[in-house]
Amino acid sequence: MNQQPKQKTTYCGLVSIIGRPNVGKSTLMNHLIGQKISITSRKPQTTQHRVNGVISIGQYQYVFIDTPGFQKRYINKLNTLLNKSVVNSLSNIDAIVFVVEAGSFNAGDEEVLALLPKTANVFLVINKQDKIKDKHQLQDFIKQISDKYPFKGVLSVSAKQHFGLDELLAEIKQVFPIGEFLYPADQLTDKSSQFLCSEIIREKLFRYLGEELPYSLAVEINEFKLDNELYRISATIIVDKDNQKPIVIGRGGEKLKKISSEARLDMEHLLQNKVFLQVWVKVKGGFADDLKFLSQYES
Repeated sequence: MNQQPKQKTTYCGLVSIIGRPNVGKSTLMNHLIGQKISITSRKPQTTQHRVNGVISIGQYQYVFIDTPGFQKRYINKLNTLLNKSVVNSLSNIDAIVFVVEAGSFNAGDEEVLALLPKTANVFLVINKQDKIKDKHQLQDFIKQISDKYPFKGVLSVSAKQHFGLDELLAEIKQVFPIGEFLYPADQLTDKSSQFLCSEIIREKLFRYLGEELPYSLAVEINEFKLDNELYRISATIIVDKDNQKPIVIGRGGEKLKKISSEARLDMEHLLQNKVFLQVWVKVKGGFADDLKFLSQYES
């Protein structure tokens, strides 16, 4: 009588990546996944939507949750919802990756530290470790933070250089429960290609506009279709006030052309196809405080 092959035990863990703005949370997740699925910029709270990044390695599936940077410097309705989403991401998960920047631990980091549940599996990750050349100085910095909380593990990494990431994965999986994979083994994110393309445009807006304006606009995809190996994508950038439209367009349309051109290249890399992209700018007064607009950030 032939015996059925024994199924291997699988493990699946939800891992929340948290930290103050600009410590490299999204960069860390992108390099862990091996593909850019979360946008980045130097401005705080560039990440505004909960984005899940998925890695399946052998019997283990990691589901990383990229969260907005927790901060109290700018307080408005949107910021309040983003901070709330960070707090919510700390519940019903298997591990927390608390990211700090090497050599810099300030009041913003302390605010995030205060959110950490005392009984959670929290891993302290010192990112940009190459910023501290002296190993003894780095060790002193790590000890200073390690004394503040009973971390499950402490690792120093450099996300951009892909240094220390394999060690991080090896540490985290030790706390994963037995369970079926939540996603197919070849899936990298819970977000659609259309969503990722809208985020690419928003990333360029964050990079090329002033400090406040990117927080008062949105991107809508109007058309997204594959036509004979060419993606035809049209998008609308929605701004809150009349005087914001010319700022986004720029003199002679140069700024919008630059934003569109760079977004198109990133979309082609993501979709592995040529892209024909059209982008317009529209004014919709009061939309930034509209309940329908704000509801998309609730989690």
